[in-house]
Amino acid sequence: MREPAFWHRPRSLKSHLLRPLAALYGTVAALRLQRKGFDAGVPVLCVGNYHLGGAGKTPTVLALAKLLRELGEKPVVLSRGYGGERRGPLLVDPDRHGARDVGDEPLMLSSQLPVVVARDRIDGVALARSRLASVILMDDGFQNPALVKDVALIVIDSERGIGNGLVFPAGPLRAPLAPQLARTDALVVIGTGAAANGVAAAIAAPGKPVLAAHLEPDGAVVARLGGQRVLAFAGIGDPGRFFRTLQASGIEVARQRAFADHHRFSMSEIETLIGDAKRDRLILVTTEKDLVRLRGEAQLSALAREIVPFPVRLQFDDATGLKSFLADRLFKAREKAFRG
Repeated sequence: MREPAFWHRPRSLKSHLLRPLAALYGTVAALRLQRKGFDAGVPVLCVGNYHLGGAGKTPTVLALAKLLRELGEKPVVLSRGYGGERRGPLLVDPDRHGARDVGDEPLMLSSQLPVVVARDRIDGVALARSRLASVILMDDGFQNPALVKDVALIVIDSERGIGNGLVFPAGPLRAPLAPQLARTDALVVIGTGAAANGVAAAIAAPGKPVLAAHLEPDGAVVARLGGQRVLAFAGIGDPGRFFRTLQASGIEVARQRAFADHHRFSMSEIETLIGDAKRDRLILVTTEKDLVRLRGEAQLSALAREIVPFPVRLQFDDATGLKSFLADRLFKAREKAFRG
């Protein structure tokens, strides 16, 4: 879905009119958060966000997987497979599966580490453990009570924050903020904006870690596009962040097209984008996640060769401190399981 603009306006009439529905939705969501989850038998690290839409979870999962491997762990990602048609549980195979099967994010992640897709996350635990997972790394699912989370790490974009701070449908929150804050073990703030300062202060007050991070573009691609004019398009949770990242990298975004998150592009849409870029002598650029979806469609894979992907990687400002935090939490989770 595409986020409505009024979610980011503090005094919107539409938000006010939707408050009764939001109150009902929020009550149900808060009660759901209190349900007792299933113990996976290995530590579960959940990467989530407070609101609907994108916040940078996928690059965070990849960055955390790297740190976990440096700690000697074997992380296996567990995902619902949003946007995919397969219910699972299944192990994602990038040679056999497309985004239409398993979703774009699991497919993108599977090129770098094992990924299990399961609509029922409890069903996915056994398959993840069969892959000798020492840690289950949940991509999303913070508000889903199915599994016990040993570490809940929340990602927030410093430019967007939590919008108007209201619960869906009056705002972007998936549940009331207070119970979500209470269940957060650490917060990752991506970027240098100020919109997340209030949430960061609430997390830091009881002594929980607030971790600064930034998205770092691939240097080779930046060099290739430097001095070029581009037509940028994206169907992700926050296309604006992608466009801003391009511009911050010194790339001139002459034209831009935003689509809804997980948008399934049609042949005519891609042909139009390619035609517009050629007519205006622009380079056509998109995100890695969007290109994964295009390459997975038989009719679009050939056209995808006309498009330049713009990879980014998440870098933590204090990776050493985060590794210490993770090691401590994993130790405590195992100690608790041993004691029984």
